[in-house]
Amino acid sequence: MSPRRARTKASVGALACALLLTAFDATATPTRRPAPGSRPVVTRAALDPKLVAGRGAEVPFDEQEAENATTNGRVIGPDRTPYTLPSEASGRTAVQLKPGQHVEFVLPRAANALTVRYSIPDAPEGGGITAPLDVTVAGRHRRRMTLTSQYSWLYNQYPFTNDPRADLLHPDWWITECSCVPADTTPAPQITKPFRPTHFYDEQRLLLGRTHAAGERVRLTVPRGSRAAWTVIDLLDSELVAPPRGVRGGVDVRAFGADPTGRRDAAPAIERAIGAARRTGRPVYLPPGTYQVNRHIVVDDVTITGAGSWYTILKGREVTLDRPAPDGSRHTGVGLYGRSAASGGSRNVHLSGFAIEGDVRERIDDDQVNAIGGAMSDSTVRGLYLHRTKVGLWFDGPMSNVRVTDNVITDQIADGLNFHTGVTGSVVRNNFVRNTGDDALAMWSQGTADADNVISRNTVQSPTLANGIAVYGGRDNTVSGNLVADPVREGSALHAGARFGAEPFTGRLRFTDNTTVRAGTFELNWRIGLGALWLYALDRSIDADVRVTGDHYLDSTYNAIMLVSEFGVKDQYGIPEVHFKDIRVDGTGTSVVSARVRGSATFENVDARNVGAVGVNNCGAFNFPPTGSEFGLTDRGGNDGGWLADWLLPNTITCDDRPPVVPPPAPSPW
Repeated sequence: MSPRRARTKASVGALACALLLTAFDATATPTRRPAPGSRPVVTRAALDPKLVAGRGAEVPFDEQEAENATTNGRVIGPDRTPYTLPSEASGRTAVQLKPGQHVEFVLPRAANALTVRYSIPDAPEGGGITAPLDVTVAGRHRRRMTLTSQYSWLYNQYPFTNDPRADLLHPDWWITECSCVPADTTPAPQITKPFRPTHFYDEQRLLLGRTHAAGERVRLTVPRGSRAAWTVIDLLDSELVAPPRGVRGGVDVRAFGADPTGRRDAAPAIERAIGAARRTGRPVYLPPGTYQVNRHIVVDDVTITGAGSWYTILKGREVTLDRPAPDGSRHTGVGLYGRSAASGGSRNVHLSGFAIEGDVRERIDDDQVNAIGGAMSDSTVRGLYLHRTKVGLWFDGPMSNVRVTDNVITDQIADGLNFHTGVTGSVVRNNFVRNTGDDALAMWSQGTADADNVISRNTVQSPTLANGIAVYGGRDNTVSGNLVADPVREGSALHAGARFGAEPFTGRLRFTDNTTVRAGTFELNWRIGLGALWLYALDRSIDADVRVTGDHYLDSTYNAIMLVSEFGVKDQYGIPEVHFKDIRVDGTGTSVVSARVRGSATFENVDARNVGAVGVNNCGAFNFPPTGSEFGLTDRGGNDGGWLADWLLPNTITCDDRPPVVPPPAPSPW
C-alpha cells in the first residue's frame, strides 16, 4: 500500500499535555441528577433528532449521552480544546466516575444488547491497563465488562506513538508550543511528557442474554478498588438484536475445521471453505462464534455471510513479519482482502453479517492491517462491525462498482474508509463511523482519479484527527445527506482538498443536504479557525463545478464555510467559483464565510443566525489591492439574517484573521 499521506511540518498539533490531568477539574460542572423516573434522552450526535431528520445513517440502536443520564459522578466539558477528554467525547461532554460511582440510563425501547463508549487511563509507561465496569439492568441483572486502554492513548507527533515517554518523533518539525523548530534551537526546548495525548476513547459491546423492557434502568458502576483512578463514560447505545441468522445451502466453515471457540487458527479452514464455495457456486457461512484469524484471507468471486455482526466475529492478533512484505508492511493481522489491482483485482465479492475485531495499537502507515482491503469490483460490503483495525476499509484501485452499506466502523487508528486511487461508480451509504484517527470517509485520487462516486446518508462522529468526510481530487463525486459531528483537530466536517498529490478536481463536485454540528477546528499552525466546510487549494486550483446545496451548519466552532489557499501559493492557485444555495447556518464562533484565497462564490437563500463576529471575513489572497479583494462574492438573493450586507459586495476587503470567538448557543428548530 502506498503510505497514508505524510503530514507536512505545518500539520502538527498544539497544546502541552501537562494540562491534561488538570483538564478534568477545569472543565467539570456540578453533577446533574435528573429526577427519578425521568424519561430517557435519545439524541443523534448529541442533538435532538428532529434537528437532523432525514440525514445521516438509519441505525438500529438508540444513542444516549451520559451527561443526560442520572449520575453521582462528575460531568466534564463542554470543551473543544484538543488533547482533553471532553474534546473527543460526543457532544464535547461526558461523565467522569471514580471507583464506587455510577451513571444510570433508562432504556427507551426494548433491548438485549449494549455498547459503552468509555475512556480509562493509560499505564504510566504506555501499553494500557484493564479495569472492570459493572452493568446492572433493572436493579438485579448484573454483568461485568472488562474495559481496556490498550487500543487508545496515542502521543507525540504524527504518526504518533503509544509510548508516553518518547522524545519528539520529528525534532526538525515546527512545534507550536515553543514556536520553534527544536533541532534549530540552542538550547533545545523542553517538551513536557507525555506530549500531546490523544485518541482517548474505545468502545465495547455486550449481549445481555435476555430482552429488557423499555423503561428499565441500566446502571454502569465502577467497582470500588478498580485499578482505574477514573472512568469516563461518554455514551450508551442500546439495541434489540435479532436472533442469529442461518444461510440455507451455505458452506459451513466448521465442516472444514474452523474452530468457533477462537482457540485455534481458523484461517486455513476458512480458506478451504472459500475454495469449496467457489467450486460449487454456494455462499460461505460463518456460524455464531469467534474465529481466530491472524492474517489476510484473500477473497475473489465469493459470498461470505455470518450469523450477524453480534454473533460471528473474526478476531486476530497483530503479527510482526519476519521481514517486511513487498508493499512495506511490517505487520499483518485479521482482514479480508481482494487481490491487488496490479494482479487484476477481485470481482463479485459479497461480505455481510459478521464483525472483524483487530489488534492494532499503533499507527504505521506502511502496514496493511485493515479490516477490508485490496481491490474488489462489482462487490458489496454490508452489515459488518469493524473495530480496532488501522483502517476499516481501504480500497486500492483502480476498481469499480463497490457498494459499502449499513456497516458500523469504530475505534480505528486511521481512516474509517478510503477510496484510494481510481475507485469509480461506487457508493458508501448508511454507515455509522465513530472515533477514527484520521478522515472518517475519504476519496483520495492519488495517481488515478476517483470518479462518479456517492457518499450518502452516513453518520460520522468524533474523528480525532483530520476530517469527517474528505474528497481529495477526482471527477463527478457527490457527498449528500450525511451527518458529521465533532471533528477534534486539523480538519473539518466536510472537506475538499487539492492536496496530498491528488489528481485535479474536474467535472462536478457536489455537497448536498448534509448537516454538520460542532465542526471547524482550530488550525494550530495558521492559528485560525477552520470552517465546518473547508475548501483548500494547496497543490493546484479547485477548478471543478462546485455546488453546495441544502447543507445545514450547526454550532460551528469558528466559521461555517472556509475557502483557503496556502500562503506560499496564494498567487498561483485559487478557487475560481463555488455556488452556495439553500444553506442554513445556525451559530458560528466567528463568521459565516471566511475567504483566504483568490476566486469567487455565489450565494442564494443562505440564511444565517447567531453569527459570532462579522458575516464575511474576506482576506482574498492577502495582496489587498485598491480595487478590492481577490475573492468576489455575488448575492443572488434570499440571503436572510443580514450576514451578507450590501456594503460587503462585490469584493470589499473585511480581513480580520483572528476575531474574538463567541460560543454559539445550542441549535434549535429553524
